[in-house]
Amino acid sequence: MTSNDVTVVVATRNRRDRLFETLPEHQAPVILVDNASDDGGPDEIATAFPAVEVVRLGENIGAAARNEGVRRAGTPYVAFADDDSYWSPGSLERAAALMDAHPRLGLLSARVLIGPEGRLDPVSAAMAAAPIGTPGGAPGPAILGFLSCAVVVRREAFLAVGGFEPRLFVYGEEALLAMDMAAAGWQLCYAPELVVRHFPLPAGRNRGARRRIEARNRMLTALLRRPAGVAARTIATAAGQSPAALVDVARHLPWALRHRRPLPPEVETDLEKLSAACYAGIERSRRRPAARAG
Repeated sequence: MTSNDVTVVVATRNRRDRLFETLPEHQAPVILVDNASDDGGPDEIATAFPAVEVVRLGENIGAAARNEGVRRAGTPYVAFADDDSYWSPGSLERAAALMDAHPRLGLLSARVLIGPEGRLDPVSAAMAAAPIGTPGGAPGPAILGFLSCAVVVRREAFLAVGGFEPRLFVYGEEALLAMDMAAAGWQLCYAPELVVRHFPLPAGRNRGARRRIEARNRMLTALLRRPAGVAARTIATAAGQSPAALVDVARHLPWALRHRRPLPPEVETDLEKLSAACYAGIERSRRRPAARAG
């Protein structure tokens, strides 16, 4: 345990074996929030790691399990990790120092290295090249999205905006939180000197189900925060990728309209810049000559 200002919150479900690999790597107090696992993991973890606070939930609430961990944390800053990831030595201490030095900093995103070979996550590369600049007094490039397993948040900022929205469950839940923190005036930055190691298992989950949930969450997030035109385009695109997701959105539409809260103009402008850069990158990729075989 090397950081007294940061608590690591890990949300998990039925990943006992992975936790036995990653929990020993954490260098700060850990709160493990279990999403109603039925593999016996919570009891085994509590026995094997008595310093870890294990919180057992009665149902699987997805990403919102992290909210419970943040509420229980007694430190000013909270780092998120997945059951297959951990923060590299020194990163949490450095994150706390940056938070101390920048009082309007609400979220710091680390550089993510994947697998034993330490491949750079493409999301980290995109953050480093984000076209919205570095705000005055900020420690790094501004961002408006993140990977949940690789951020440190200021506890008061996270709780003030409500944390992760339970209705989004998982897959793409980060976007709404990023928008709400930025709209509340908090800075969100990428700090590549912070490093997270991520060891995801080979894909084996239901990709169709994931695609449907991701499409639903993109549509709901747009309905909740983006201008009508942007929301309409987002719905058209996401529905093309997963028509079944429209059924899910229709079920939540009254709730989304009741909770609609458009973003401040400056945040919306930055999102448009990011969208334009993403589109330009896709177009460059399409124009790139195909490699010859042989």
